[in-house]
Amino acid sequence: MKSLLLGNEALAQGSIDAGLSGVYAYPGTPSTEITEYIQKSKLAKELKIHTTWSVNEKTAMEAALGMSYVGKRAMVVMKHVGLNVASDVFMNMAVSGVNGGLVVVVADDPSMHSSQNEQDSRFYGKFAMIPILEPSNQQEAYDVMSYAFDLSEELKLPVLLRLVTRLSHSRAGIEIKERRKPNEVNLPSDTSRFALLPMNAKKQFDLLVNKQDILIEHSENSSLNSLKLSNNSSIGIIACGLAYNYVMENIGEDESSYSILKISQYPLPKEKIKTLYGHCDEIFVIEEGYPIVEELLHNYFDENDKIKGKLSGDLPRTGELNPNIVGRSLGLIKGSDKPIPSIVTPRPPQLCEGCGHTDLFNTINEVIPEIGNKNVFGDIGCYALGALPPLNTINALIDMGASITMAKGAADAGLEPAIGVIGDSTFTHSGMTGLLDAVYENSPITVIISDNSAIAMTGAQESTAVGRLHKICLGIGVHPDHLKTIVPLKKNHDENVEVLRNELKYKGVSVIISERPCVRLSRDQKAEIKARIASLN
Repeated sequence: MKSLLLGNEALAQGSIDAGLSGVYAYPGTPSTEITEYIQKSKLAKELKIHTTWSVNEKTAMEAALGMSYVGKRAMVVMKHVGLNVASDVFMNMAVSGVNGGLVVVVADDPSMHSSQNEQDSRFYGKFAMIPILEPSNQQEAYDVMSYAFDLSEELKLPVLLRLVTRLSHSRAGIEIKERRKPNEVNLPSDTSRFALLPMNAKKQFDLLVNKQDILIEHSENSSLNSLKLSNNSSIGIIACGLAYNYVMENIGEDESSYSILKISQYPLPKEKIKTLYGHCDEIFVIEEGYPIVEELLHNYFDENDKIKGKLSGDLPRTGELNPNIVGRSLGLIKGSDKPIPSIVTPRPPQLCEGCGHTDLFNTINEVIPEIGNKNVFGDIGCYALGALPPLNTINALIDMGASITMAKGAADAGLEPAIGVIGDSTFTHSGMTGLLDAVYENSPITVIISDNSAIAMTGAQESTAVGRLHKICLGIGVHPDHLKTIVPLKKNHDENVEVLRNELKYKGVSVIISERPCVRLSRDQKAEIKARIASLN
């Protein structure tokens, strides 16, 4: 049976068919559809696969490790910058190892379509010294899940599975295979390896280091890494993950004219690389993201001018690859792309018509002439668009939760007033600890939580913050007299401006919760939110 699926959906179905018991995730483009697909799957519901969104990536990974601890197969899903949030547990569970199979799926975003950077998650896998898998197409994304769980359980290590935007968000026909039953509960025979006190951690780290030769052996023998040598020894190509597709689109029927090493499993298969290197006059390394493989090859061999790629300038260092870029680097396509006519020049994204964030920013903009125009620290979410024209409200956007802590640091340095604008989901993701820092010192900052009752930027997923923000802020220690609620509507503009103006005068921590559901929420979703809030009161 074949199904037409996105790369994300193929991977999700592959995980279900591989015996998955739970997926833990926080929404983030380009990874979101993986979890959503499992949440909507009738089969996943019948199998009682856990699919609820986590508060952030760190809690997601810790919960997945807990499921693995009892012997079940677990998957944790995030975008590349989410791995920064989860890196503490990620690095440590490489040392402790796992019990049931645990696959960490990370979707990287070359070209920064919806991200702050282009970071390459393969670095994290290398840093943690664990296996990395990088499927080259949608069918491989489906097939690789069974292999990833088997490999994880064989090596007792987490496995990092890396996707990129173009693979995540393109479709292909997928051959669905027989489903494997989920694991039974099977607690580890020795739990000391999960208790990373120094005496245990030292033993576990030695074991991890000693496994590296086994990991390389697996890569050498993996069907995901294939070497085809041609009689023509002028050019050898190393193509990683999705880049292999770009190469094959260009070569087509000329495949026999090139020696090609396809890499979809790491650590690198050194013997295959040595064979290719010795066979060819030049080696082109084509990889999506950072020049990780190219850099390693420069370390392996002395004749560095033989190796071509991003470091040599034959491929661009930034942005996504595509078939045309790859074709030109190989000399198969001449000339450059035609310039895009101005009629289709990209337009900056805008907030939805009628969005409550817009009315909130209009409120803040009303007082900016009184306080200065560089005092507003923003965060990650739809409201980040408040940094763009015509609003031009926000002055800084760095990472999840940074609005509150940057406002605090600026206030510590003497900036008054300092405003932090954060969304409801981002606040529970990583803003609460920053607010506690500010409360502890009673820093003179005003935190505005723009509560639209959803994780709206990634498709209006359910927010764990709904109905809880007021109690959380009180619990953290915000003074009740300086915990205000406003409704961002045009008719309330003057009243909201007055609330903000008064709180900006307070020489301590104040929080304003700006409450208005996302305009993209359906009636049913809004009804569910009202019912949930009522149940909490």
